[in-house]
Amino acid sequence: MLFPGGIVPTNSCSNGLLCARQMKAIFLRRVYYRRFVMRTAIYVRVSTVTHSQQHTIEEQINRLRTSLLSRGETPADGHIFRDEGRSGATLNRPALDRLRDGARLGDYDHILVTSPDRLARNYVHQMVLLEEFERAGCRVEFLDQPLGDTPHEHLLLQIRGAVAEYERTLIGERMRRGRLARYRAGLLLPWVQPVYGYLLDAEHPRDPAGVRVHEVQSAVVRQIFAWYLEDGASLSSVVNRLFVHGVASPMGRPRWRHTTVRFLLRNPAYTGTLYAGRSRALRSRGRRCALQPIGQAS
Repeated sequence: MLFPGGIVPTNSCSNGLLCARQMKAIFLRRVYYRRFVMRTAIYVRVSTVTHSQQHTIEEQINRLRTSLLSRGETPADGHIFRDEGRSGATLNRPALDRLRDGARLGDYDHILVTSPDRLARNYVHQMVLLEEFERAGCRVEFLDQPLGDTPHEHLLLQIRGAVAEYERTLIGERMRRGRLARYRAGLLLPWVQPVYGYLLDAEHPRDPAGVRVHEVQSAVVRQIFAWYLEDGASLSSVVNRLFVHGVASPMGRPRWRHTTVRFLLRNPAYTGTLYAGRSRALRSRGRRCALQPIGQAS
């Protein structure tokens, strides 16, 4: 049986409980461990999961490991928290949530990060995390930008946080405009998944030059349009005829859905035309809950 502090008593009492002397030894061992043994956690993050970003996140870990080894500390693999493909604009990150839970439970005294923008891109989020870790008795250190306790250094952190947030917004706007320009030039496909009847290049799924016609599925598409153009045809009649002929749906089900057939008939891709940016998200104008303001999802 394991006891607090990783101590396994050798001489237990007859009733299976620890004696007072053993309890005192465990308590002193834990106090010494918490006071004199630095428990350091490492946090790293990248926004996208690509081959180049894999090197970036490994470089972050190597730099933080080297810094800890130079101080005489050996970081454990279980103390490394990594968020891959997670944006710094949100706090909804699995590794960050585990780190926050561990800090709140007192598992760590020190958190080492390469820079503030790896912790969060938003300045308000940075302040929330730093205050939360400080209340938990956990000190946060940035390797590239050491953080002190003077008002001047706190002001520099605020300025850096504002600049990081501005850069994130600027990069996002540039990417949006560049993507729109490629759409208009016909150099980028707006598909998240290939349209039924077409095949894409596995290595370059957004490249229009890699689009090919699927012979079997294209025949099904032509037949669906032919059936729907007949007199008295309806979506139900098309669905029933597909089921009778044993044609599986795009998801592999034996029966097609009416919405699937309707979407196929209305899809302009079959006429050789593609559209991008046809819809955009808007904040709700109604109140879903009386306890929440308008526009906030329940």
